[in-house]
Amino acid sequence: MVTMEPISIGEHTLVGVEVKLPKTTLLTISTARGYIMCGALDVGLLNERLGDRKIIAGRAVGVKTLKELLEAPLESVTSEAAALGIRPGMAGHEALLMML
Repeated sequence: MVTMEPISIGEHTLVGVEVKLPKTTLLTISTARGYIMCGALDVGLLNERLGDRKIIAGRAVGVKTLKELLEAPLESVTSEAAALGIRPGMAGHEALLMML
């Protein structure tokens, strides 16, 4: 099952997506420029194999809900996210605001 829901951060409305799969759930919250995602995101792949796409993204591990994804510290970020000042340890909602 796939669920989409609006996520409000201040005056901004973002898109949250939850994909329920056997034995796991994929979570992502996106802006027009970038996104944060659960531990399934392969930041190394985005940086190394897809670097020419300049993807702005961050990864949080151990999250089970979109609310947890907003609050969790990012474990890793892409090079393009780092160029915007987004850093590991930053809360998901803070990173998303920098992606607007």
